[in-house]
Amino acid sequence: MVAELSALQQIVNVLTGLNGLPAVIVQCTITTIYTSLGGFKVSFVTDNIQGAMVIGLIIMGVISVGVETSVDRSLIDQSGFLEPSLLGWQLIYILPVAILTNDFFLSGFWMRTFAARTDKDLWIGVSLASFFVCIILILVGVGGLLAAWSGAWPLDDAENGYLSFFLLLGQLPAWVVGVVLVMVISLSTAAFDSLQCAIISTGSNDLFRNKLNIWVIRGLVVVLIVPVVIVALKSPDILQIFLISDLVSASVVPCLVIGLSDRFYWWRGFDFVVGGLGGIFTIFLFGLVYYNGDANLAGKLILLENGLYAEDWSAFGAFVAAPIGGLMWGFGACGVRLATLFILSRVNGHRFDALDRPIPHTQSIESSDDREVEGVLEQTSGGKAGKFF
Repeated sequence: MVAELSALQQIVNVLTGLNGLPAVIVQCTITTIYTSLGGFKVSFVTDNIQGAMVIGLIIMGVISVGVETSVDRSLIDQSGFLEPSLLGWQLIYILPVAILTNDFFLSGFWMRTFAARTDKDLWIGVSLASFFVCIILILVGVGGLLAAWSGAWPLDDAENGYLSFFLLLGQLPAWVVGVVLVMVISLSTAAFDSLQCAIISTGSNDLFRNKLNIWVIRGLVVVLIVPVVIVALKSPDILQIFLISDLVSASVVPCLVIGLSDRFYWWRGFDFVVGGLGGIFTIFLFGLVYYNGDANLAGKLILLENGLYAEDWSAFGAFVAAPIGGLMWGFGACGVRLATLFILSRVNGHRFDALDRPIPHTQSIESSDDREVEGVLEQTSGGKAGKFF
């Protein structure tokens, strides 16, 4: 949410030169009103609008840039973008890991998964979305190259590289900029309402187990938006915000995915928690080694304060250490847990059942005493799925 609002206010500033705060406040107010009234179903409607706006933005941007933009060929060689680079090769690994794990980390994607009527519908939707998103990313990425080669984005201004696409659009005629601005705000609104719905759902179901009135949850989200807006206005770099969450998700998600597989029925919450925290700690350990024992720099590596453009192996190493370290800590915790339970079973004279496959809750059992059978099942199947230890 911070990144979304930060991006909006900076884009408004780039395209118009005006303060983006009013646009941010209006967006938060409108999305809060209609998500409170319509819930997640309204978010589905705005997603359709968002898709249409993306297509319109790309078509208009391609035509306008093709007609109005003039490329200075001397800047092509000067930029060095067509030459192989260390960062370019590193990003072939960093970006897929960062984006894939972060998508697992976002509630909005899970809510859409659960909302799919069938697995077939989900496969069709994801496949179509992936195809069109790939095209959009290619066009937007090329827009960054054209921004540099046309002079819209000065090559010595590396800090604003993430705004290069909109710097390019800002060079177009005023009426094009106006239409683009409307589309951008629509896109941001459609994305922000999904995040609001996801937070409401997470807070209601995961934190309060649906025992708190939904309007209380929505009120808490409104209160939460206030610090989100403040942090967003003070965030100088959108990429920095995403990189922090990417590192966290790269540490946590591999251990999470293991728990989603029936083959790893012996995986427990303890293994997941230790693995996720261990992945983050492994980034710090890698930093200690990489920076020759400098704990300060190792701590800053967890937040990737140097970003992706450090021209060294720090960011790459962090994204390697996070998932691998998380898995190592997770499996190590699993081994320690199983060994402890085995020893306790021998000491107490109980059967070691930590590796027993759980019996599905939906399995029907005919008995005159359901409670007695349930107790037997729990003893013989290692208990119900989802146990922490």
